[in-house]
Amino acid sequence: MHKTTKRGFLKAALASGLALEAFPARSASPRSSEQLITIIDLDKCDGCTDLSIPACVRACRAKNQARYPEPQKPVQPYWPQPKYEDFSNDRDNISRLTPYNWIYLQHVSVDGKDIYLPRRCMQCFDAPCRKLCPFGAIDQTKQGAVKIDDRVCFGGAKCRDVCPWNIPQRQAGVGIYLKVEPKLAGGGVMYKCDFCADLIAQGKEPACSTECPKKAMLVLPISQAEEKCKSLANDRFVYGKEENGGTATWYVCSVPFEKINRQLHSQLPKNHPGRPLMNEVDSKLSQSTPLVLGTLAAPIVALGASVALRKRKNDKDQSQ
Repeated sequence: MHKTTKRGFLKAALASGLALEAFPARSASPRSSEQLITIIDLDKCDGCTDLSIPACVRACRAKNQARYPEPQKPVQPYWPQPKYEDFSNDRDNISRLTPYNWIYLQHVSVDGKDIYLPRRCMQCFDAPCRKLCPFGAIDQTKQGAVKIDDRVCFGGAKCRDVCPWNIPQRQAGVGIYLKVEPKLAGGGVMYKCDFCADLIAQGKEPACSTECPKKAMLVLPISQAEEKCKSLANDRFVYGKEENGGTATWYVCSVPFEKINRQLHSQLPKNHPGRPLMNEVDSKLSQSTPLVLGTLAAPIVALGASVALRKRKNDKDQSQ
């Protein structure tokens, strides 16, 4: 007997009125591979202090330039709140994660040692953002890349709310909500690093690791990464391997991450969007009952979006 999952129902609901009408289907990658891991050796990373833009940041921005959002102006507020998130006039900001900057470098000093931390999506094994997206807009490849489909994302930011590091960032004035009800239905589209899923599908490495001049980023199949991490972590510390049930981004450093996190916390303002910490993280899904309950309304919202788009289309046809 075929079992219908919540994600399957949501995608079917969207497809009934807008996803299939508006967009062609994407085929899955013909490649099959095991889970990939990025090992980031923080004792090698020097922050590219001799460059105006760190090499990993520059490579990411160059690779994804064509995918950055181009919002419709004027941007409407998130009703009923008189606000919206618009980074389109701050595209060159590399001091944090934004819809136009999917990796950035943090810098702390611990016991006189400078530490530079490339920060991007951790690519969680059991990603809560994927499971709790009300519209099923987030998928995960066999290699572990967690991807947001900007064709279906309404910008509700549930992914950011449930992410232990608050990684996804929202840009208003773009996305499918503009086709449904721009003053009511949504908030834009969420953006984040997708582990260069397109390059990985071709057997290549993510742009950030390829361009690192210090070779501080290693991308390996998990079977090899386990052994490599053991050898690198001799008398050192690891972050990301166990956090949130396991992620595909493992940081290795000679300085304890508790000390690194304290320094990160001390230098950030109380409200620090786009600037993740390195705190201890248990499985976020086990702590997310309110968010899980909140997604139960998603089928109604999805069907409502479908009906709204059909009505707009019918009204337009009748007026012609």
